[in-house]
Amino acid sequence: MNKNIQLHPSWLSRIGDEFDKPYMLRLREFLIGEKRSGKEIYPPGGEIFAALNQTPFDEVKVLILGQDPYHGPGQAHGLSFSVQPNIPIPPSLINIYQELATDMGIPPAAHGCLLPWARRGVLLLNAVLTVEKARAASHRSRGWETFTDRIAHVVDAEKEAVVFILWGSYAQAKGAFINRTKHLVLSSPHPSPLSASRGFFGSRPFSQANTWLEEKGIGAIDWSLPSEI
Repeated sequence: MNKNIQLHPSWLSRIGDEFDKPYMLRLREFLIGEKRSGKEIYPPGGEIFAALNQTPFDEVKVLILGQDPYHGPGQAHGLSFSVQPNIPIPPSLINIYQELATDMGIPPAAHGCLLPWARRGVLLLNAVLTVEKARAASHRSRGWETFTDRIAHVVDAEKEAVVFILWGSYAQAKGAFINRTKHLVLSSPHPSPLSASRGFFGSRPFSQANTWLEEKGIGAIDWSLPSEI
């Protein structure tokens, strides 16, 4: 395995073998080639696996599945739907905050950094972990989907009670295998401005997740965000 990869031991012991598989070696060569050609890749290398490093396997209570990292400068930092604190809040996250306020009475944060959620057991996992600047979905079908499928399968198989939050058809298709007899799956339209009014608003995922987690004796998620990060 590439010794430059920094991954939390709880994940490394479960998915470390993926890094030696042919698809992952091809993905690594692709990324190296893109960088050598002068292309700007997001997020920075040290933050590609931030979702796993900020939420160790043993601490996962909720998995929120996204698609691709944001492709604007300074936005992506390895957590789905999240941006760096000094970056304008993206439209989808504005809608997430709106639903959070309606659902839980938590006022919207003035920033878009969801790092506190990650540190409280919310695995903010994108299906694809890198993207080229200003080119949405540019790294799809390069191998990341296979890698993140493995992560989701490990959570499904080895955890006893996790809430999977699947927003939009892409996430729902990727999570179709989840064992619903032991996990809670919350599905709704995506929070993007194009679809939020079709059923995302009013879906109450945060309170539903907490009610179920409390019933399982796991403990609710604190969905509030500090005013500053």
